[in-house]
Amino acid sequence: MNDWPADSVTPPTAPVPVTVSGATASATDPAEAAPRRRRRWPLITIATVLGVAVAGGVAAAVVEQLRKDVTLDVDGEMSTVSTYASTVDDLLAEEGVRVDDNDAVTPVGTDELRDGAVVEVRYGHQITVETDGDSRDVWVAALDADEVLDRFADRADQVRLLPSRSADRASLPIRLDAEQSVVLVVGGERTVVDDGAVSLDALLEAEGVTLDEDDIVHVDQITPENPGDPTVRVVIQVVDVEKVTKTKKVGYDTVTRTDPDRYADQGSYVATEGKKGERTIVHRVTRTDGEVTDREKLSNKVTTKPVDEVIVKGTKERPEPEPEPEPESSSSSGSSSSSSSSSSSSSSSSSSGGSAPSGSVWAALAQCESGGNPSTNTGNGYYGMYQFSLSTWQSVGGSGLPSDASAAEQTKRAQILQSRAGWGQWPHCASKLGLL
Repeated sequence: MNDWPADSVTPPTAPVPVTVSGATASATDPAEAAPRRRRRWPLITIATVLGVAVAGGVAAAVVEQLRKDVTLDVDGEMSTVSTYASTVDDLLAEEGVRVDDNDAVTPVGTDELRDGAVVEVRYGHQITVETDGDSRDVWVAALDADEVLDRFADRADQVRLLPSRSADRASLPIRLDAEQSVVLVVGGERTVVDDGAVSLDALLEAEGVTLDEDDIVHVDQITPENPGDPTVRVVIQVVDVEKVTKTKKVGYDTVTRTDPDRYADQGSYVATEGKKGERTIVHRVTRTDGEVTDREKLSNKVTTKPVDEVIVKGTKERPEPEPEPEPESSSSSGSSSSSSSSSSSSSSSSSSGGSAPSGSVWAALAQCESGGNPSTNTGNGYYGMYQFSLSTWQSVGGSGLPSDASAAEQTKRAQILQSRAGWGQWPHCASKLGLL
């Protein structure tokens, strides 16, 4: 525990000591237990002496001997007083200076008042003093904050005066420095205020300093670099508290599903594209003079859920291809020859852009290209029964994906393409089927 000065008040029930010339006199001292009475015998004596002096013709000389010129310093307010009071208490009573047990009077009130004496009165103030991190309210009879800090300087490594706070106000019941300037530091910015003989709230108002409720204020001492430099410093640590929000991406999962109606050799396709989600994190951040001094996490949750990527693959086994049809008998060779001739002519015409054959030729072409499955989408850029590229499909009037169109629609578009560009659009299968 800190060694608090003799003029500090501890429990309210304890005797209240008053600093007097470095010594203390307890308010419960038996010598002080009875109420003080002003001693009036000097005035009676004066009257008696005056009576005798008038009779003797020496009144002026006697009165002059009883008169005293003293200096009265009441909390820094100096005045010269001529008095016939015999004690310090009598002088204070004559001058209307009221003191209580928290105040300090030098010399002691009961001391004889002498000519040329200096009587000093220091009113007591209740102040919160912090020494080495331990704060306590004490009563101190002192002229200014500089004097209070001096008294505690040899008792702790770090001494501060903590003002009382009320929202945006900070105050001390005592002047800062009655004799010289003070240093004011706001948010790390240092200035020197010439008039230190003012209260804390008056100084802040004069300098246009506005406090927030969170700001930290204290008064301490500094070592002057040169004689006459300030020794008292007012420090205001500017505290800002804000909520800081940050977001992070949340990855999605990939889910594979099976389609029993899709041939296994058709490969897989993406049914649903994956999308990343978002996580939102909120902190309460405290900055003191611009530096982060505290960070508290308030929340951490997923605000946008990710969307899983869904991949579909088929599990259906493709059936064996049908056997090639048997050649027709010789009895129908004439008819076949005629038909073949007609077919050959038609094929020749089609290969150069003529009308397309129908029926089993298109079924055979589709079987060769895609196994006859209209919904084929192998992921290689070709779609449907006839393996259209998207650009080719659109060039013959198709919309959407070819694999989403019906078999009849795909055959119609394939026939348009064949009529425009011939069987060369399907080089492998058309050659295999003898169409080229």
